[in-house]
Parts: sequence; C-alpha cells; structure tokens
Amino acid sequence: AHRVMGLNMFWLGEMVQSRAHFEQGIALYDPQQHRSHAFVYGQDPAVLCRSFAARPIWVLGYPDQALQSIREGLTLARELNHPFSLVYALAMVVVVHQFRGEGQEVRQRAEALITLSTEQHFPHWLAYGTILRAWALTMQGEGAEGVAQMRQGLVAYQTTGAELQRPYFLSLLAEAYQKVGQPEEGLTVLAEALAIVDKTGGPSWDAELNRRKGELLRMQQGKGQKGDEAEEYFQQALNIARRQQAKSFELRTAMSLRPLLQQADFLSKP
Repeated sequence: AHRVMGLNMFWLGEMVQSRAHFEQGIALYDPQQHRSHAFVYGQDPAVLCRSFAARPIWVLGYPDQALQSIREGLTLARELNHPFSLVYALAMVVVVHQFRGEGQEVRQRAEALITLSTEQHFPHWLAYGTILRAWALTMQGEGAEGVAQMRQGLVAYQTTGAELQRPYFLSLLAEAYQKVGQPEEGLTVLAEALAIVDKTGGPSWDAELNRRKGELLRMQQGKGQKGDEAEEYFQQALNIARRQQAKSFELRTAMSLRPLLQQADFLSKP
C-alpha cells in the first residue's frame, strides 16, 4: 500500500509525501516474509520502493541520496535474481543519472537496460532504454542520430499503451532539439507534453516543462522572437517548483532565469 501511495504522490507532484510513503514501505519490508511478492505480484516491493524513491529524493534536492537509493535498489534486485525487478531497478538507475546530467553513465546503463529488456522480451522497458540512450547520444554530440532514435523510442513506448512517462520523455526530446538548434521543433514537442499533462492531471513534470519552454523561447529571442515570454515561463516554473518543494527544479529554473535578469539589469542602467 505504501508503495502504491508513493507512486501516486509522485505523479501528483507531492514529493515530500511520495518520499515518506516509500520510506515507510522500505521499513515494513521483511525479506523472509515478502520476497515471494516478486513472484506473486510481478515485482519486489522493496526494489521498487528503493529504486523509485530516488526520483522524489532527487527532486527534493538530494542528488547524492538519490544515487544511494538506486544503488540499494539495484543491489537488492541482483540478489533476488528476478528479471522484472532487475529491469525496473536498471530503468530507475538510468533515470537518476539522467536527472544528474551524467551522459556517459546514462548511455552505459541504458545499454544494459536494452540488453536485458531484449533478452526477457520487455518491450516497455526496451523503449525506455532506447529513449534515454538516445538522449545521451545527443548530449555527447551525436544530435541528429540521437533525435532520430529518441523519436523511434517514443513510438515504441506509445505502442505498448503507456502514457504516464510521455511528458518526461517529450521534455528530453525538446532538450535534444534545443541542443541541435531547432527551438521551433522543441516547442511543438512541449505543446504535446503539456496537453498530456492537462489530460492526465499529473503535474510532477510541470516545472521542468515550463522551464524548458522558457529555454526554447529564449533561444528564439536571438532571432528577434518572443523574448518577453521566456521570463513568464521561468517564473511559472519557479512557482510550481516552490509549491512542490522541488529544490532541484527550483535551482535549475533559477539558473535559467539568471541571464535574463542580468540582461534586464544591464539594459536598465543609464
């Protein structure tokens, strides 16, 4: 029950509550009593709690604790020798390294995720790994190939019927378009992501989507377009991050907003 509540609170943007539920789930876990759950219900509850807890932990502003949490989840998954629990833990490892901006780690871990998902016929997690590896390719300078593979991964992800992670994945694609200097394409992708959020009512990624939109609008500003709108989206992202106590998103947004504020201060001087 705490595992399920932790997941739901995360997607609702309630990061403090999400972390608390995962911690309670971990505290209640008895290896002798509960390891059979992996085979009865499909995945080990402690692996999920430890692995997914890293996401709200990172969002709340504790990147090192998030790394520790995913390592503990991955270690337990390997001890269990349960493929689905292991593939889940690997996926969360990749996500946290992506949160931390560690492209090489993302690429290596995503390739391991792809290999295991292919061997075990897990199409959902295969698509997951494909998208994140493609993001890493883009960040490492292989922009065109990364964008193409990311789009292929998104199609594969949708084919499985999954929807919940699409705003996150689309934000990565928008970042990739920013990286290759195509802000218009990035804004189109973000419009799709924001429409999904409106449909599903899951605001966990709202701050980052608004920040990314501000980044793309600022890129357009260099072409004489929509300069004022960028600051509005950065401010909106800040408000959302503060409401969710999402310190990592707040810091990212403050860093994105700083150049605009510095420019405005410079222009206002006599």
